[in-house]
Amino acid sequence: MDEKKTVHFGSRLVPEDERQARVNEIFDSVANRYDLMNDLMSLGMHRLWKRLVALETGLKQGESAIDVAGGTADIAMLLARRVKDAGRVVVYDINREMLKVGKDKCVDAGFLRNIRFVQGNAEEISFPDNTFHAATIGFGIRNVTRLGAAFKEMARIVKPGGRVICLEFSHVKNPVLAKLYDFYSFSVIPAIGEAVTGNREAYVYLPESIRKFPAQGELKKIMEDAGLYRVRYTDILSGIAAMHTGTKV
Repeated sequence: MDEKKTVHFGSRLVPEDERQARVNEIFDSVANRYDLMNDLMSLGMHRLWKRLVALETGLKQGESAIDVAGGTADIAMLLARRVKDAGRVVVYDINREMLKVGKDKCVDAGFLRNIRFVQGNAEEISFPDNTFHAATIGFGIRNVTRLGAAFKEMARIVKPGGRVICLEFSHVKNPVLAKLYDFYSFSVIPAIGEAVTGNREAYVYLPESIRKFPAQGELKKIMEDAGLYRVRYTDILSGIAAMHTGTKV
């Protein structure tokens, strides 16, 4: 009898068909404090990085976009400001609790017309080919089991000439900064996570999943293999995060 295929869940190996359920459990438990934790962990810088993503889309008034694994809708609201009421933005996320938080935020911020929330798996996106002018995914691709499948889906649903943009924590290139970042990631972040959310395990998983994530060049190759062209990436803070952009021909 064949053994089950295993994949990384943080630093542990788990059966591939169990990983998504484990990820869901984490986000179910931290959804209400997710935005606060992002602010604390990045000192608010993640908001600036997400603005770079919105700018990179090149979206214009009246166009459409999908933010995959978009949960609490930070990027979606930035995209909605670009496309305005004549356009539309879809927040697409597998986790119901994260979507609830995102909906509440959008209502509070007055985004009632042009943002739609859809629950679904990034590996099987429930929209037809060539639907959107751009697709984004911010700090979500690490939580997808099959990266290549997710990028193929994003490439499929984007119109020819549209962009797929991925913002994700990555691999630090400066060796001194890398050591400081390791200490912060493995000692400080779990302590903050436990104090704020009561779930230390979720914020042990976070830095472990970053370390197991493909480096910048590897991710570029995955996007190219998914059918995207002119793929390029920009390092942020020496690679603490990186923004990858690919275009559909």
